[in-house]
Amino acid sequence: MRINLNFTNKGQAAIAKFNNEELLEIFARYSNTLMKKYSIEVTVPEEGNEAIIDRGVLSVLVDKVECDVDTFFKELGRDVKVPLKKRLSPEDKLDNVFKAESLE
Repeated sequence: MRINLNFTNKGQAAIAKFNNEELLEIFARYSNTLMKKYSIEVTVPEEGNEAIIDRGVLSVLVDKVECDVDTFFKELGRDVKVPLKKRLSPEDKLDNVFKAESLE
C-alpha cells in the first residue's frame, strides 16, 4: 500500500531547509526506529520521491500492517519534528508536519 505524507504549510517551510537526500534519510531512519515498536513494514523509496520539497509530498510504501496505521504516522510526525525544528529559527512554530493519505 502506498501512503502519501502531505506536508502542511509549516511542514513545507521546515523541509525547505533540507535537500531531498536528507529528507529520505530522516524519514527512513525514524520509520525504522518506530517499526521496532509497531508491527508494520515501511519503505521510503527514492523512486517517486525525487522532488519532495517541490511537490510537498513524500510517498512511502507500507506492508505487513498489524497495527493502527494512523497511530504509527502520528507518532512518526512527532518524531521527525525533532530534526526539522533544528534548522528553523526559534520563533518558527512547527505543529503538524504532515497528513498521511492512503492510496490503496
